[in-house]
Amino acid sequence: MCEYCGCQSLAAIDGLTREHDAVVDLIGRVRDAHRDGRVTAMAELAREIGAVLAPHTEVEEGGLFPAMALEFPEQIAALEDEHRRIEAVLYEANGPFLNDPTWPRRLIDALGLLREHILKEQDGVFPAALAFLDPEHWEVVEEVRARVGSALPRSLP
Repeated sequence: MCEYCGCQSLAAIDGLTREHDAVVDLIGRVRDAHRDGRVTAMAELAREIGAVLAPHTEVEEGGLFPAMALEFPEQIAALEDEHRRIEAVLYEANGPFLNDPTWPRRLIDALGLLREHILKEQDGVFPAALAFLDPEHWEVVEEVRARVGSALPRSLP
């Protein structure tokens, strides 16, 4: 992902970026499973994506986005709407996918949206946050992270 603005020097943004990287890797694995017709594997990977995104989304929506919404209300509202749309399809990996032959394609479409969403955050939100957020806002982001943790092991690069 991007490294041009220096936002990854902040622990909060570095953690969010590492989660994005893990999700992008999982998206590739879902696409491989889809190509091979392995729907159950797609569901397992979708659950992994959901596990990474659950605390990630809480950090964004509970810490980063409220501060950014003051300056960019429409953009943040659109990102939150995308979170809900992506989550809805990922949630179906908990069982309903077995009864819906359209789910694999809808998952691929939702993951395409997720990939675009990640790029919006990496190239737009994170650099903007670096410019607009003050230390108190970053403290809130860090407090949310401390509360919700991360699905990634600390030792990942």
